[in-house]
Amino acid sequence: MSVRLVPVPISLVYSEASLDKEEFLREYSQLSESDDDPISQWLKLAKGRGETSETDPVLLNLVVELHRKIDALEMFLKNEVPKRLSLINAVKIESIGFDHFKLEEDVLEVGVEYYGRVEMPVHPKRDVAVFFKALDKSLVEITKIHERDQKEWGVYLTARERVLIREAKAK
Repeated sequence: MSVRLVPVPISLVYSEASLDKEEFLREYSQLSESDDDPISQWLKLAKGRGETSETDPVLLNLVVELHRKIDALEMFLKNEVPKRLSLINAVKIESIGFDHFKLEEDVLEVGVEYYGRVEMPVHPKRDVAVFFKALDKSLVEITKIHERDQKEWGVYLTARERVLIREAKAK
């Protein structure tokens, strides 16, 4: 099977899904778009009521992101940590495709399902929860990802391809 992959500088924390599948599914759901932070929930309600129709969407997004940064700073000052499950392994991702990614190391067992979080370097930065199955010791197929995260994954992949094309043209 031939899979088209693009080199990326991101990493993954993961564990075997069978270790605690119900807890992993719970965290997966919490990281979904339906359980966003309070400011995102407020914004969705405001959009639903039409209260943002005359607001510049770029400016509104910047203000929301500023609010998130202040919340993050407040959590840091209070020494609070976001509630995330402790995952056993950490590894760098070498390259990604639309439905696959390849790890830098051969650390997986073929055919085993895993749960992991990828910290995506997009705006806003956030963890993307994924379930994936090992096709070989380093190549995986994503079996479950939220729709919004899948779109951002594709956008990030395309942006990385563009960077690589520009770099190749410059040489």
